[in-house]
Amino acid sequence: MRDIGAALVAIALVLVAASLATTLRVYRRRRQHARDVERALGRTIIAELPTAEELVLFSEDEVRFHYGDRSIDKVLIAAVRVLINGAPIAAALSRRHPGAAARHPTSFDDRPEGIARDRWDVAIETDAGTMLVECGAIRERVSQELARTVYEAVKRTINGDEGGHEASPRAPTGALEDG
Repeated sequence: MRDIGAALVAIALVLVAASLATTLRVYRRRRQHARDVERALGRTIIAELPTAEELVLFSEDEVRFHYGDRSIDKVLIAAVRVLINGAPIAAALSRRHPGAAARHPTSFDDRPEGIARDRWDVAIETDAGTMLVECGAIRERVSQELARTVYEAVKRTINGDEGGHEASPRAPTGALEDG
């Protein structure tokens, strides 16, 4: 009787393992399909960002940045900011937009020890509004690096295409600064 119970438990464990493997395979296929669709549309994938449901792609093409199903025209970007727990710690401004000079951003640099559980986001500002790119709160600097990657891509667009500039540092002591 004990052998039958052990056999049933073993069968149940094998079925659970097979179910998990199948689910993982389906998830990987869905992710790969999303990446293939982005590439087929002529977009370059900048980052895969964690959300509550799944990973969301942040990508760009010649004229727009794309975050999931939302997009923003590159020429409309007035500023980009890195936020930690909603507070701006770094920004780059576009000279193309007249209101950009009135903004007071700081600069951004890596922090060697990282920040363990803080929420990292990137705000892309236009005259029409702000698109918040949620980069997550993953430990071991993962979210920090995702935010840095998105920020640097948008900053390159502002600086390269529009002659934008980084504002002078106004960050509190210990904040991230550009080197």
